[in-house]
Amino acid sequence: MKLSNDQHRQVIEHNRRAWNKHSRDGIEWCIPVSRQIIESARHGDWDVILSPKRTVPKEWFGDLNGKQLLCLASGGGQQAPILAAAGAIVTSFDLSDEQLERDREVAKRNNLEMKFVQGDMADLSGFDAEYFDLIFHPVSNVFVPDVETVWKECFRILKPGGDLLAGFMNPVFFIFDQFEADRTGELKVKYSLPYSEPESLDDWGRNEIEESGRPLEFGHLLESQIGGQIKAGFHITGFYEDEWTGEATPLNDYCPVYIVTKATKPLSDNSDNF
Repeated sequence: MKLSNDQHRQVIEHNRRAWNKHSRDGIEWCIPVSRQIIESARHGDWDVILSPKRTVPKEWFGDLNGKQLLCLASGGGQQAPILAAAGAIVTSFDLSDEQLERDREVAKRNNLEMKFVQGDMADLSGFDAEYFDLIFHPVSNVFVPDVETVWKECFRILKPGGDLLAGFMNPVFFIFDQFEADRTGELKVKYSLPYSEPESLDDWGRNEIEESGRPLEFGHLLESQIGGQIKAGFHITGFYEDEWTGEATPLNDYCPVYIVTKATKPLSDNSDNF
């Protein structure tokens, strides 16, 4: 979804504050990994996730030693430190100051060399073109209005032959009233796609966001998620699906809630894709 520059800045600032609160509250994705997990990663025993449950195939990473790796919007003291301990040269980039602080804490505790950059995932202008070998991007573009800009930025900063590993939500999740599902366990269709907060919400939904302070969410079409990667110039070279943890949504009983892709930047860059 395209917003004006002012609207985009308002969304980004709201979500920065919301994720800072999540991080301080210690929700599931904000709890730093243990010393033992980092030590195991140093010895080659590690796994990471782009979606809630399934681990990413090791062959998607290749040999991590010495690779320039961008952990994009994945702060929280979990994935980025593990990948650094496994041998990658990691830059952790996140909108949330507090989520980056969780990564710093783990890096300092375990003597890991990492870089930390705070910013908007749709603006990677601080990085040179063709700098990174690998981008690791767990489910987080649900919090950005324009996902196609994210894909274009990722394509620009990846080296030819580099890979973008990305997790994102199945847009079908957003057609249902999730508050009703939480309350009754029933799925009721309520919204059209693409989904955009607060525009898609009724007065009750807008009040809920104001009272809770939770992040604003966006349900992007597959045309923007997968088609957007292809449009940016990527070749889709890996794919799998995943469900949410436990009984987080009754939609788990009917279809996967998450999608994960491996997208490769061709060795020959075709600028016509832009």
